[in-house]
Amino acid sequence: MHADVKRALLGLIEQAVQGGWTCGRACRLLGLGERRARGWQARAAAGLLEDRRPGAAVHGLRPQEIDAILALAREWGEIDASHRKLAHRGSYLGRVWVSPSTVLRVLLAYGQALPFRPARQRSVKRPWPDWVDYKPLQVWGYDFSAFTAAQTSALAILDLVSRKWIDTMLCPEATDVQVQALFIRALEAEGLLQLILDLADHHDDDDDDDEQQRLPVLLIVSDNGAQMTSGSTREFMALHALATHYGRPGTPTDQAHIESLWGHVKHDWPHLETLSDPADLSRELEAARREYNTVRLHAGIGYVTPDDEHEGRGPQIRAQRRAGLEQARLDRIAYNRQQRLETGP
Repeated sequence: MHADVKRALLGLIEQAVQGGWTCGRACRLLGLGERRARGWQARAAAGLLEDRRPGAAVHGLRPQEIDAILALAREWGEIDASHRKLAHRGSYLGRVWVSPSTVLRVLLAYGQALPFRPARQRSVKRPWPDWVDYKPLQVWGYDFSAFTAAQTSALAILDLVSRKWIDTMLCPEATDVQVQALFIRALEAEGLLQLILDLADHHDDDDDDDEQQRLPVLLIVSDNGAQMTSGSTREFMALHALATHYGRPGTPTDQAHIESLWGHVKHDWPHLETLSDPADLSRELEAARREYNTVRLHAGIGYVTPDDEHEGRGPQIRAQRRAGLEQARLDRIAYNRQQRLETGP
């Protein structure tokens, strides 16, 4: 505020006080804080009513700090490529202690630009082949999970459509040999091994009518683990008419159903991780598999059991629930209307 305005306000206050008013009352009338007015009076008496020129910020950077920041940008900008890292680099080297925002402000003020690194190109999820129908016995997934107490791991095969836990096996070594052994057992249990043998018998038949028979029997989904991508595993899958489909590296959501299987199993049956005897673990895993398939309702397939969905009963059970809900709604309406008629308004 200009000094002339302050003098005018102080003159009005002085006239009001001489007329019998208090200083506080005069300040309230003028909309001026009494404490500010008294401060002006003291400064006016000392001849300092004019506002002084503002000085530099007391927290402003020193010239040597600015030089240190610019030097860091020249020396470490290519490596750190971030003003946040440069701020910590300065304290790490014992040269300058400033915040990341201060480093950025100095770099912008002096026209310094750090190297730009574009984000990694986002990979595109590879779709399933066109020949795959979204129904049971079309797509299987498999994965390992460690059980540290028993010093072993377990391999499970899951039908990704019906979510049926097909089979499991303890694998102390977790190699491609166990993968092949479990798949042979699972294919035989699901009645697919004979189909594969029949396809092998007709492998040399080039008749166009058998084009459908030359399609793979199953699509096998997995991550990029060494056991899954090994040459012997690929050869085994090819010989048994099993097409492989690998998820993107570092993207477990590409095979989310099989990845989540072990999470659900260890959450619903926590005692499995405490068993130290592999024989006990194998027996309990088999019991958990039976309960998972025949008792536990699975949200991902409409709250039926995986066995119901795998055997084709799932759609009928879901339809019966929808019909039951509608009938229950009609029954409640009829009941409440009848109650109103009997009891009156």
